[in-house]
Amino acid sequence: MIELYTWPTPNGHKVHIMLEECALAYNAHAVDIGAGDQFKPDFLKISPNNKIPAIVDTDGPDGKPISIFESGAILIYLAGKTGRFLPRDVRGKYVALQWLMFQMGGLGPMLGQAGHFTLYAKEPVQYGIERYSNESKRILGVMDRQLATHRFLAGDAYTIADIATFPWTNSALRIPTIGGFDAWPNVVRWRAEIGARPAVQRGLAQPKRD
Repeated sequence: MIELYTWPTPNGHKVHIMLEECALAYNAHAVDIGAGDQFKPDFLKISPNNKIPAIVDTDGPDGKPISIFESGAILIYLAGKTGRFLPRDVRGKYVALQWLMFQMGGLGPMLGQAGHFTLYAKEPVQYGIERYSNESKRILGVMDRQLATHRFLAGDAYTIADIATFPWTNSALRIPTIGGFDAWPNVVRWRAEIGARPAVQRGLAQPKRD
């Protein structure tokens, strides 16, 4: 059983989607980051960087429980556990992993900062707005060029790179300086295909909140 500690953010959604795609049994525990639940001692034992998501797999690799934090690491772990959504051939594996790192180190942080400066900053900081919005647009252009010649980010197969990236593109729709995806038609096509997957839709609905 996977015990999932999460909140409905892009990083949370990517793990929800992976669990649904892999049809793994899990319990979703809501960690209300607005209320500061991520700083509670019990959660910090699982996620020492006080970030969601985190998991505890009660049936770890050696038959003992294992806890994992960082969403990218969780995706790699679940891919290894199930043998799904990460190519087994060496070349395909590293192609997928590089696009996963592209999301982790590029698209996610840049969109996160663009969202902060345009939507949440207490005072407008024009440099921050322009810097992160422009970099987000550049990265979306990189995606669009890749998807012009590939069905998915890592090639013809749907992988953890797509699972990681899709929720972050959803967040881009809220950022006024991005202005939607009209400039990136291949991203639009890719988003439509992934967004139609039932497991993706179920994952985006987690965690259930009272």
